[in-house]
Amino acid sequence: MYNEIENVKPMVAAVHEALSAYQGPWELLVVDDGSTDGTPQALQRESDEYGKHVRVVELRRNFGQTAAMQAGIDEARGYLIATLDGDLQNDPADIPRMVDHLIEHDLDLLTGWRKNRKDDLFLRKIPSRIANRLIGKITGVRINDYGCSLKVYKSSVIKQVRLYGEMHRFIPAWVAAVVPPSRIGEIVVNHNARIAGESKYGISRTFRVILDLLSVYFFMRYRARPGHFFGSIGLALGSVSSLLLVYLGFVKFALGEDIGSRPLFLIAIVCLIASMQFLTTGVLSELISRTYFESSKRENYVIYLRDDAIPVDDDDWSNPGDITSASSDNDASTSDSDASMSNSDASMSNSDASIDEPDNRVS
Repeated sequence: MYNEIENVKPMVAAVHEALSAYQGPWELLVVDDGSTDGTPQALQRESDEYGKHVRVVELRRNFGQTAAMQAGIDEARGYLIATLDGDLQNDPADIPRMVDHLIEHDLDLLTGWRKNRKDDLFLRKIPSRIANRLIGKITGVRINDYGCSLKVYKSSVIKQVRLYGEMHRFIPAWVAAVVPPSRIGEIVVNHNARIAGESKYGISRTFRVILDLLSVYFFMRYRARPGHFFGSIGLALGSVSSLLLVYLGFVKFALGEDIGSRPLFLIAIVCLIASMQFLTTGVLSELISRTYFESSKRENYVIYLRDDAIPVDDDDWSNPGDITSASSDNDASTSDSDASMSNSDASMSNSDASIDEPDNRVS
C-alpha cells in the first residue's frame, strides 16, 4: 500500500471477513511502500486489533509496486500466496474461490480476469486490452488480464521468480519460465470502482510496458544463451555484407567498373563492421551469462520433485563400478522413492493475504 490511509481499515476488515471461515491457518501480510500519509500507523493499529492474523512490513521509502510485491512474497510463510492491491478494487471475497480452483485443477498460478472492469474506457480499458494481446503474442502465455493483481500462487513456484523494475505486470510470463504454461490458469473475478484515495496509475505506464516487454522477451528466450541472440544478428549482417562484396567484386573485376564511389560499397563495409561487433558482443554476453550462473549458484533448470532414497548402502557407492544414471530428456533423474513437500500459512503481498491448504491436502 502507498498512501492509502482511507482504505486501510476497510481493506483489512474485508480480507478478515473473507478468510475468517477458512479451515486452516492464514495471515494477512500488508506491505507499506514508504507511505507518508499515516498509512503505516493505521496498519499497525489494525495489526494490534486483529493479532496474529495481520502482519505489517514497512519499506524505508517508496520503491514501487514491483519491489513491494517482491518484499511480500519474500516475507510470506504460507504454502499458498495470494496477492491483491490495497485499494479494494480487487474483491478479497474471491480469494477462497480462487484457492479452491487452484487446488482442484492442480495449478501453480491462478490469475484473476477483471472481465467487467470498473475503469475508464479510453485511459485504462482499451490500452490494457492492447497491451494484454501484445504481451500474450510475444511471450506465448495467453492471459486476458495481465494487469490484475489478484493472483494465487504456490509458494514453491513464485519464490523461484525474482521481480525487479516494473516486471509485476508480466508475472504469468515469468512463472511460465519455470513451469509449463498448462499449469497457469485464469478465472473471472469481481472488480470494484475505487471509493477512496487516488489512483497511482496513468496512461504513461502503458507506453512503458512496451520497453519492459522487450526485456521480458530477451530474458525468457536468451537468458541462458544470449550469444544466440547477438550471434544471429551478426550472422545476418555478415551474410548481407558478404553478398554485397561478392556482387561488387564481380562488378570490379569482371566488368571493370569503379566501385569506390558506390553507396553499396559503404553499406557492405558498415554491415561487415556491425556483424563483427554483434558477434563479439555475443561472445562477451556468453561469458557474462556463465559468470552470473556460476557466481550466483543459480541453476538453469527447476526441480519439481526430488527422490532422495538410496537403494544400497552408502559404502557400496565407493566401488569403482557404481554408476548414477541421469536422463535429461524431460529433466528427470533416477533414484528410488520418498518425496517431500513443504507447507504452512499463505500470504498476500502489497495488501497480500496468505492461506494454507487444508491438512488433508498437504503432507
